[in-house]
Amino acid sequence: MTKYTDDKSNFGADGPFFRIIQKGLEGWADGEDYFDLLANDVVFEYVISVPGYPRSVKGRKKVIDLYSDYDDYMTVRTADNLRVYRDSEASTIVLEYEVHGKSVQTGRPYNNRFVSIVTVKDNKVTHWRDYLDPIAVFDAAGWPSTPA
Repeated sequence: MTKYTDDKSNFGADGPFFRIIQKGLEGWADGEDYFDLLANDVVFEYVISVPGYPRSVKGRKKVIDLYSDYDDYMTVRTADNLRVYRDSEASTIVLEYEVHGKSVQTGRPYNNRFVSIVTVKDNKVTHWRDYLDPIAVFDAAGWPSTPA
């Protein structure tokens, strides 16, 4: 059992984000929390993201570091509308899903849609390619601010 986050965090065992990802990867990847699903040498690519976010991260530890303060910015209350597409030959799963919550800093609602293309080997995620709606992040964060 590996715990990288609190159970109630976005990525912890009781977090809605982890639960929807776990459901989408059921039978393909194992782990006690989100980060435990990842291989030590996992590669993340952020194809559509927000300014200032890295385009690529290599290694589970670096992914953990990247998300270490996420709970200070966004709280995910629910995750739903999961669609799963699997290619057994390529060991690849495509996940479509939505997350809903709020910005911790502004209190504004956060509603985003994702497409994640996930490759799995030996029951661990080895590659994750992510697409999200950056406007949803901007709206929740209040960026850019509206002139008075």
